[in-house]
Amino acid sequence: METGLSGKRVLVTGASGGIGAACARSFASEGCRVALHYHRGRERAEAVAADCPGSVLVQADLRREEAADRLFAEARSTLGGLDACAAVAGVWPEEDVPLWRLTLDRWQETLAANLTATFLTARGFLREVERTGEGSLVLVGSTAGIFGEAGHADYAAAKSAVVRGLLLSLKNEIVRVAPRGRVNAVCPGWTLSPMTRTTLDDPSRVERATRTMALRKVAQPEDVARQIVVLASDELSGHVTGEVVLVAGGMEGRLLHE
Repeated sequence: METGLSGKRVLVTGASGGIGAACARSFASEGCRVALHYHRGRERAEAVAADCPGSVLVQADLRREEAADRLFAEARSTLGGLDACAAVAGVWPEEDVPLWRLTLDRWQETLAANLTATFLTARGFLREVERTGEGSLVLVGSTAGIFGEAGHADYAAAKSAVVRGLLLSLKNEIVRVAPRGRVNAVCPGWTLSPMTRTTLDDPSRVERATRTMALRKVAQPEDVARQIVVLASDELSGHVTGEVVLVAGGMEGRLLHE
């Protein structure tokens, strides 16, 4: 089935990471012109760009307002505008820290990297939508924001805010400036990526994690990227907005396997 995305201009944040890189390649394979955002991973982003004809690289620390605003100015200048955005960038702090030991510094850093960065990305894109009258935004949350995650309350809180309060507000706000504008979200479960590779190299941790999943396997970045492409497509998802798609192998907040 055709996605109707050929020729569309798409920004992918966090394109140097596993899911972001897979998103960029997936959009490029549909004929999109892609702006590849990265923060520190320039070499990884350049490798992704080599697989995405006509793509451009844009660097920014999305926790900083001026950097996020500059990113959108550069993307608009280079591509001539933006039709869709996948807000993938985020950070999962690997260390397991219960709330009573969680420092304020880590709490603030995690919210800045996941919630504030998503807010600034959404704001920048919606300003483009206000200018053009159309657009599709896909936010990337996490199953931690649905089921919680012990030892990572900071991350779970940030992602829950993204896929509940922020998502449900934005899907109503976007239509004020774009009658057919849409905002949706994807929540990946355990997915193999540079951010989780160290944890998922431990077979015992994989075994424990997949006991809550009907499909007892870790997702590949491409599994998540395909759902993002589907939601970004007006052809495939033109009457879908405010929805959260879990890409987590049927994960539930309980054990499914003994």
